[in-house]
Amino acid sequence: MASLTSLVEKRLGRNFIIFHPSDFSPASEVAFAHALKIALQSKAKLDLLHVEPTLSPEKPYGLDFPGVRTTLARWGVLPEGIQRQEVAKTGLRVRKILKSSTDPVETMLRHFRRFPPDMIVLATHQRGGLVRRLHKAVAEPLARRSGAMTLFIPHGERGFVSLDDGRVALKRILIPIDHAPHPQTALRRALLLARGLNCVAGEFRLVHVGYPGTAPKIDLREKLGWSCEIVVRQGDIVDQILEEEAHWRPDLMVLTTQGHMDFLDALRGSTTERVLRGAHCPVLAIPARRHRSRK
Repeated sequence: MASLTSLVEKRLGRNFIIFHPSDFSPASEVAFAHALKIALQSKAKLDLLHVEPTLSPEKPYGLDFPGVRTTLARWGVLPEGIQRQEVAKTGLRVRKILKSSTDPVETMLRHFRRFPPDMIVLATHQRGGLVRRLHKAVAEPLARRSGAMTLFIPHGERGFVSLDDGRVALKRILIPIDHAPHPQTALRRALLLARGLNCVAGEFRLVHVGYPGTAPKIDLREKLGWSCEIVVRQGDIVDQILEEEAHWRPDLMVLTTQGHMDFLDALRGSTTERVLRGAHCPVLAIPARRHRSRK
């Protein structure tokens, strides 16, 4: 079975790092379950970070962090009442980080310079119009500026990893496809993620917004156990992707993103960001290329 560490290029002597920013909210707990499950399956290092504008010396912030041991015990991975050091026997390493700052994005990016993540897993609030301008976004700029693969869990949705028992329900994966960026990487990494989470069978739906015969050629030889259907639709790209998502109800959508392409995108958001704001399922955004080198 493919390892989740195959989702990235492994570097000698470097740990696979999953990063989860927590705001201690119920929505963040759902994203935490996804981060924990992926980290557990890949025997990775899990960085949990919380940013407060002002830290109070009297407040026990450590108690607010999502409970790794209690969650693993509830999932049946570990017995209840174990000591913290026992978690390492699963291959999982956890680091809980508390920072004081009025700019959470910059704080997290500084953390990434020391500990660059292989995957970011976070909850996101879909906002639009005036509401969006009045609230400083965190999820999208963090993902865009980090250059890391990012799994977004929409607020109010359960996702494909159960917080209650850790079960994974990943059977339908939607992948919008076009020529640039080429979708082969998105398909391969979606398949690695599914297999790494022990999901050996399911359905891919590849949706291309264009005309018949214009969809990019894709190598489907590695999709053993997974069926694949290519759908061609016409109209506005974002509208058609979201309509397909609402109709087919996938467990995950996978997008390859190139970031902001022009001035208009900078004003209204990239295609990925506009899809993200309207999606009701988790969205895995994969950068088409790294924004920085990793030595």
